[in-house]
Amino acid sequence: MEYSKNDILLPQFSDIVNAQSTLKEVVKRTPLERSKSFSAMSGAETYLKLENLQTTGSFKVRGAYYKIKNLTSDEAAKGVLCASAGNHAQGVAFAAKSLGVKSTVFMPIFAPPLKVIATRAYGAEVVLTGDTFDDAFAAALEFQHKSGATFVHPFDDPYIIAGQGSVGLEIFEQLRDVDDVLVPIGGGGLISGVAIALKQLKPQIRIIGVEAMGAQSMKKSLEKKEIVKLNSVTTIADGIAVKSPGNLTFNICSNLVDEIVVVNDAEMASTAYLLLQRAKILAEPAGVAAMAAALYNKVDVKSRKIVAIISGGNANMSILEQILDKGVMDEGLRARIEVLIPDQAGKLKSIISILENMKASIHEIEHERSTTSVPVGYVQVTITFNLQDKTQLSTICTELENRKMHYQVLK
Repeated sequence: MEYSKNDILLPQFSDIVNAQSTLKEVVKRTPLERSKSFSAMSGAETYLKLENLQTTGSFKVRGAYYKIKNLTSDEAAKGVLCASAGNHAQGVAFAAKSLGVKSTVFMPIFAPPLKVIATRAYGAEVVLTGDTFDDAFAAALEFQHKSGATFVHPFDDPYIIAGQGSVGLEIFEQLRDVDDVLVPIGGGGLISGVAIALKQLKPQIRIIGVEAMGAQSMKKSLEKKEIVKLNSVTTIADGIAVKSPGNLTFNICSNLVDEIVVVNDAEMASTAYLLLQRAKILAEPAGVAAMAAALYNKVDVKSRKIVAIISGGNANMSILEQILDKGVMDEGLRARIEVLIPDQAGKLKSIISILENMKASIHEIEHERSTTSVPVGYVQVTITFNLQDKTQLSTICTELENRKMHYQVLK
């Protein structure tokens, strides 16, 4: 580590090399896989760095373990704590347990139950408090003041950054002629470490950061050349929903990151669906941001050799269900129609017979009689069904029209 001119303790390339050596005892060397499908879709020779397959399901364990490993014996005896709603919590809990250190994790009460269960299973004492992450963060700082435990910051810490930088070393070892590396940005710990590592090894590699459109704290900060704190963040990508970068990460990104682009929630949701369907890779929305940037032409990567870091796979199950449902519908393999029919026996069966003849399987049926838009003596039926190919829907609509049924296809 060395101090910058602003008295900020910055991690160096040698620190990342040391981190990689330390981490060999606990983290996985995750695969770097070439994707034929995503290469065709992006126009670039595309490789996926699969940190979603990492211990605890994300890259976060790298930095957490290296940070806790470097505590003094007195610090370790007092334990560690953090505030997190997800991946950082699990990384800290696992790392602390592996090193025999007590950990306390503060999580907001809205934290997904599966992530709370996983964090406890990794050995942490979980404290659910506050309606927001900021509430949990404040409670964690109060606990630190009373207990003397070491606070493990999710991104703005030189040991955290050095640990995350081991991802960059692995990428270079696995693909030395890489042109571009695309990295999701929340607070900036991952991209900072990756940038330090790769710019030292091969300065001409482009380091491209990707933020959620509803959480552009690093992009706006770099544009203004000072740290900008957003009033709020709104995105399904909770893993990168950060209001403000840190002093360290802002400093590093200012000097080493070539470009920052943004992707919206729909683009991340579609990419998550495509990764699951085409590559059999389960990733959370934040984890697919880098790949989404390449797919949706946010940066020019045509004919280049690129790596997209798939940073995490701890998907919220309710969000995942919506992503899958929307993905199937967008591909034209599931449809939803609304039909107004007389409230008489046999009328619904006539619709079902059309679907049966087309070998379309019914996913869900809803009936509605009580709304004012439904005339007396009629029922509004909404049917969701799966199709065997994209052409079937138009045939089904033609059949409904031939039977003089009033319908509309819902999006």
